[in-house]
Amino acid sequence: MARKNETLINLLTQVPWWVSVVLAAIFYVVLKFIVPAIEFQSFAIKGIINAAPQIAHLVAFVILIPAPVAAFNAWRKRKLLHSQKDLNSVRSLSWREFEELVAEAYRRQGYTVIENPGSGPDGGIDLVLKKDGNLFLIQCKQWRANKVGVNIIREMYGVMIAKHASGVMVITSGLFTQEAKNFAAGKPIDLIEGNQLVTLIGNIQKRPTCVPKPTATATPKSTASNICPKCGAEMILRTAQKGPNVGQKFWGCSNFPKCRATVAYKG
Repeated sequence: MARKNETLINLLTQVPWWVSVVLAAIFYVVLKFIVPAIEFQSFAIKGIINAAPQIAHLVAFVILIPAPVAAFNAWRKRKLLHSQKDLNSVRSLSWREFEELVAEAYRRQGYTVIENPGSGPDGGIDLVLKKDGNLFLIQCKQWRANKVGVNIIREMYGVMIAKHASGVMVITSGLFTQEAKNFAAGKPIDLIEGNQLVTLIGNIQKRPTCVPKPTATATPKSTASNICPKCGAEMILRTAQKGPNVGQKFWGCSNFPKCRATVAYKG
């Protein structure tokens, strides 16, 4: 969740660099050509309009300032992901680096990721993921010694319902208690422990940075990202054989039953 004093410049450092370039071009065209062509009766407004072409260059330049910062952040996060070797290297990260690592891992799977720029390690929702019309909430726990308990999972489940999200993920560099696992069973809650996260990162490291999107007429063989959000393996289109959703299609992890992650199919 963004801080109350978050400015446009700060926000632009968190998005792809080209967003600043596009916005700068839009503001320049609007101030330089469109605004002067508008007719107003008020002399005060006319004075502002007359000044618009003169400040167009300055406004565009200010909006461009975050672009190199955003490009550097993107490079740094890619490097962070590819520098991870094992669970020890993941556990050696700070809580902020751990969140950035998780964010980059899901960004590389085709998700739109909104990172929480809050000032503390335990701010509730750390990451918001969007993909194919679905909203997912993530809380990251860089806990090396203590196991993540059921209270945190209950809280995130309540947030998921309040936000009308499709699911939640709680990701830790350590482990979850059995009570936490029991509560998450049968709910749209993914609990990802340290070893699972390392496997996910390892599988992403082996893949190209850009994953080609399937054409609209292609026969579906996997999800758009082709990666399980829990373990990084390939997702396979399956049909429910029993239960309340019998006959319905869904994406299931190819590592089943070791990994039971599923994604809704929108055919």
